[in-house]
Amino acid sequence: MDYEDEPREYWLRQVATKLNIHTRVSDLYSSPHDQIKEQLRLIIETVKERQESELINNPDYGLLANVADSQHVLPLSGAPTPDDLDELLVKVWKEPGFFLAHPLAIAAFGRECTRRGVPPATVSLFGSQFITWRGVPLIPSDKVPVADGKTKILLLRIGEKRQGVVGLFQPGLPGEQNPGLSVRLMGIDDHAIASYLISLYCSLAILTDDAVAVLEDVEVNKFHDYPDTYKK
Repeated sequence: MDYEDEPREYWLRQVATKLNIHTRVSDLYSSPHDQIKEQLRLIIETVKERQESELINNPDYGLLANVADSQHVLPLSGAPTPDDLDELLVKVWKEPGFFLAHPLAIAAFGRECTRRGVPPATVSLFGSQFITWRGVPLIPSDKVPVADGKTKILLLRIGEKRQGVVGLFQPGLPGEQNPGLSVRLMGIDDHAIASYLISLYCSLAILTDDAVAVLEDVEVNKFHDYPDTYKK
């Protein structure tokens, strides 16, 4: 293999916000629920939503901005068909992990499968049901952009051992709550307002070109009329 003299460097990006809460709230209203803990939980969920959007759409390290030119596919007829997802599987044929698509795209794919009479199988993951194609689950994310009735569908191989997509984070942060996410008390001001800093450092790397493929210009507003077979 050729050695890269100047390999790409990946910088961790920060998603940060601050929680201000009056100490009176935590002193008087923390039973039966810890108010600070609940407020932090809600903010952490919001930060994770932002992280999901950045990992997909960031113009520097996001998935959509780093798909190799050879890994782009166009749909045959606009709407996502089984043939189109098969083309993605041709591009990422070594141990594909999952499809990533907007819920509207998954619904559109389901309609095309119904029209062809090949309803996709389902699988239980994380306590929920997901449809699959060729045994590969379709994972929904509303962070995949939709514009003018069109969107994209991604197929990913994940994991360092598989030479796929890997997430990057800094372990061992002060006040670490989750990998790459920390919560730190910044202090209490003269008005008894306690401030907490919530920081998330994240990035991702696509280790090989064939780890990701994308189906472009997927139409999500195509519907079909079916004959009424029960009408006499």
